[in-house]
Amino acid sequence: MRPLDEVIAADPAGELGDALLRRFGPRLPFLVKLLAADAPLSLQVHPDAAQAAAGYAREDAEGVPLDAPHRNYRDAQHKPEMVVALGPFEGLCGFRPPRQCADLLDALGVAELAGFSAGLRAGPGERALREAFSAFLAPPPGLVAAVAGALATAAGRPGPWREACAAYDRVARARPGDPGVLAALMLRYVRLAPGEALFLGAGVPHAYLRGLGLEVMAASDNVLRCGLTGKHVDVPELLRVVRFAAGEPEEPRPVRGGDGEQVYPVPVDDFRLSRLVLDGRSGARALRGDAPQIFVCTEGRVDVAGVAEQAALTPGRSVYAPAGEEVRASGRGTLFRVTVPAPAAAPTPVPTLRRKLNRH
Repeated sequence: MRPLDEVIAADPAGELGDALLRRFGPRLPFLVKLLAADAPLSLQVHPDAAQAAAGYAREDAEGVPLDAPHRNYRDAQHKPEMVVALGPFEGLCGFRPPRQCADLLDALGVAELAGFSAGLRAGPGERALREAFSAFLAPPPGLVAAVAGALATAAGRPGPWREACAAYDRVARARPGDPGVLAALMLRYVRLAPGEALFLGAGVPHAYLRGLGLEVMAASDNVLRCGLTGKHVDVPELLRVVRFAAGEPEEPRPVRGGDGEQVYPVPVDDFRLSRLVLDGRSGARALRGDAPQIFVCTEGRVDVAGVAEQAALTPGRSVYAPAGEEVRASGRGTLFRVTVPAPAAAPTPVPTLRRKLNRH
């Protein structure tokens, strides 16, 4: 079986179609994967398009090898992404308002946190978040351990922060001594039910904690890590990319599309994600794509037939279809479809569903 990038490189126009080739060049503009996290993944942020292009050019000019561990920008692309929960899913996403951050720090009862708490209450919002976040990435000796102990206590104590502290406690146990444990305290704890989604735009710090999800993103390797990792952390560059603005996480709510699809609208044109639930009684769904498509089965069995061949998909299996090929899907199960929006479609503002009981 040939790798997909080799297939596309051999015939870019035939695989991608002329329209997509003009928009994105000879590459597939999206990636899709199944994500199964049983421990916290790295705390990270992605650059916007201008930051990625400038950073890539700068590191090239400096002669930093593409495979160097300390290289930040491995391509010139941005990396917006979205995850759709396939079961209960937990993560951290975006900054909590400064005063709420201070309330959490005070609730932990660690004396060394008092100065950080006072700064979060006193300063203008974005500056206060920046100063505390920056300081947490280079903490004084012993502070991470002291906070880890306080989190273990708070996770078992009734109160408004119990659930969030239980999540942060798992982070601290998984990454003992990591400064990312402190940075994580400033981020909102998010729980998703199956079928709910989380969109991560440029500059939004985030980490996936546990659960099974389907992740789709722009095709890029540009990741700046904030912590919870043994990999390179470039604090000065990170602080240039992070957007220090508090806000609710963006949860795209599926809207009905053609052919009975449920489309997850996002404000980027690198990918389009939709979900089809097949009941096994209706006829085959015709899914024509002017751009390439990837289909992923997450439940049941779905037969996907193209011009030349047919694939029987069971959970975890996928199939690729080139541009212009009509695909017919039948069976009983859940099928996710990843492609790109039509060229004429402008980026869509994300309708969000805010469930405040799950935001801490």
